[in-house]
This record gives sequence, C-alpha cells and structure tokens, in this order.
Amino acid sequence: MTPHIEAAPGDYAEDILLPGDPARAEWIAETFLENVKIVNRVRGATGLTGMYKGRRVSVQATGMGMPSAAIYINELLMEYGIKRMIRVGTCGGLNADYKVRDIVLAQAASTNSAQNAALFGQYQFASIADFGLLRKAADEAEKAGLRTVVGGIVTDDNFYDPLGGAPYEVLKKHGTVAVEMETAALYTIAARYGAKALTVATISDCLITHEQLSSDARQESLVEMVTLALDTLG
Repeated sequence: MTPHIEAAPGDYAEDILLPGDPARAEWIAETFLENVKIVNRVRGATGLTGMYKGRRVSVQATGMGMPSAAIYINELLMEYGIKRMIRVGTCGGLNADYKVRDIVLAQAASTNSAQNAALFGQYQFASIADFGLLRKAADEAEKAGLRTVVGGIVTDDNFYDPLGGAPYEVLKKHGTVAVEMETAALYTIAARYGAKALTVATISDCLITHEQLSSDARQESLVEMVTLALDTLG
C-alpha cells in the first residue's frame, strides 16, 4: 500500500491506462475489459484491473493536473511494477488545421509547471514519449482509419486563462498542437523510472475556432481513443 493506493502487490497489470476522471476509469473498465476487479478506491481515485483480448490491463484515475497525476504515477512506478502507461483524455486544440475528434499522439510536452523547473534547475528537460509506443499507436491509428496528429503539446497548470489565450501564441508559432494538464509529469516521471509512456488525447475543443464536441460525439470519440490506446498496448 501507498498513501494514495490501497492495492496489494500484483493487483495492477504491467500495462495501465491513466484517465483523469474516476468515472471515466470505471466506464473504460465496464466498456472494454472483462473479469474486472476494483483494486483502489482511496480518495475516490478508482483503480481497476481486467482482461482485454486475453491480456491483463489496468486503469487508474489520476485526477486533474500535474500535482495530482504525479502522485499516482510515482506510486504506481515505485510500488506496483508498472511497465507501460498510456494517458487517455481530452485536450484543447491550438491549430485550426486540426479538428475536434482528431486524436493527438503527444510526441513531447512543454510545460509552465514549477515541478520540472524546481527539479532540473538550469536545464530544460525534454519530456518525450516512448518511441515504441508512439510508433505503434500511429500504426494502429492508420490501420483503423483514424484522424491523428503526432506532435508537441503543452501541459499547462492553468485551466482558466485570464489572458485569453495570449500565452499560447509563441507555442503555436513553434508548432504546438494542443494543450492539456498532465503529460509533462507523466513523461518526466516515466523517464526517471525507466518506464514507457504515451499520451493519447482527443481534441474536444479548439481554442482557435471555438468548435466543440457535442456530448454524443465526445462519447463516440472516446471509444475510438480508448480502443486505440488498448490496441497500442497489445
């Protein structure tokens, strides 16, 4: 056990999906997995393990933002033998060329978080995805005919932006595809422990065109995204 996870050794599979929302974690398990066992309920951060196409896979909610996600990622890697981690979630598009429902495969994650700045001092650590997972996800997406974007994203500590998107201008000029709140922590901590990590995120709204997914379209797109993530772990 850890301060935030009550699971016993062996309760988690070596492969795990990391949504932020506990309700989404339960939905993933109910929709895609068989023989599901709940392994964590501490603080409402649901963890579950089941079978997908004959393989053992876990799902663990991480909450929103780098501080929350970092707690769960650290504890999973320190105590539970996780080898491969895929964050599944949504993101905001920063380029009008990419549409809502497009799936972003995050190659790298810039961040404004103080976590990495405090840790690396004079260095700016490059938070990057595992290439094997990234390549497999791109191949699986092509086979499935999904609209995907491979590129850099930004992990922002702020959800609400009082400056109206102004801070993103320089990132957009340097090809940044989307914004979300967890990936830089995932990639940095995975690198520390020698684990493999990737973020697969659906563009749910575009900060440039202000297009948004309807609730029905959001649910359909999540099915595509989660299926892609699970098949990438296959």
